[in-house]
Amino acid sequence: MPPTTNLAVTSVGGVRKKVAGVRPWLVLDSTGQTQVVEAGKHAIMRRTGLPARDLRILDPMLSYPSTILGRESAIVINLEQIKDIITAQEVLLLNSRDPSVAPFVEELKRRILCHYQATKAQEDDGDISNWKNLYDSGTPESRASSPPDFAGTGISESEEITEERKEDGKQGLENRDGPKVLPFEFVALEACLESACSCLENEATTLEQEAHPALDKLTSKISTLNLERVRQIKSRLVAISGRVQKVEWFQAFKSFI
Repeated sequence: MPPTTNLAVTSVGGVRKKVAGVRPWLVLDSTGQTQVVEAGKHAIMRRTGLPARDLRILDPMLSYPSTILGRESAIVINLEQIKDIITAQEVLLLNSRDPSVAPFVEELKRRILCHYQATKAQEDDGDISNWKNLYDSGTPESRASSPPDFAGTGISESEEITEERKEDGKQGLENRDGPKVLPFEFVALEACLESACSCLENEATTLEQEAHPALDKLTSKISTLNLERVRQIKSRLVAISGRVQKVEWFQAFKSFI
């Protein structure tokens, strides 16, 4: 369990009392370390350099559509089940205790750790063989212990890495100095986008499984009940389509990186 840091506690009549508006934030730094920080709006504003209006989209008491705000000091994300702030050094996740967010948290930890290892390797000797692990499944340890064997293939390691990026639609990172590791913000942002897309895909699959039997029943027997079921499915489909449009630029983002 990550340690908890209480940043907003005051004393009233000799009794320690939490300040109103204080919420727990899960903080993941660029080295992969995590801690829970209890902070209010003003503490988060000082920590991230964001104005109060940008934090409103994360307020669980308010209903905001899916939004990604790009600011000079941070990126604010309200995307499906994810509500977080990404800076150049850390990710602050607001609703980490939500069970639906748990898989995203684990995946984000894995990617951040891989990014940190790849960055250290590049700083030490220019070897970024761990960089591609940011997009692979499985544990970083298992991948690190089994590096790819390029001997006898006539293909250098850098060429193989480049080819894999093209296959995954992740080209565009090479320049005259060779391959580069993505900035920390991009690694965290892509994890958020992929999690949102996965959530929408699962909902669409579930809806499709419900739609076929409902349409079959309506075909065999037209009734008020069957018509109502199809109408409800159509309404859900329209709603999902609208949410998909909010993240449709994800494919362009993947092509960019």
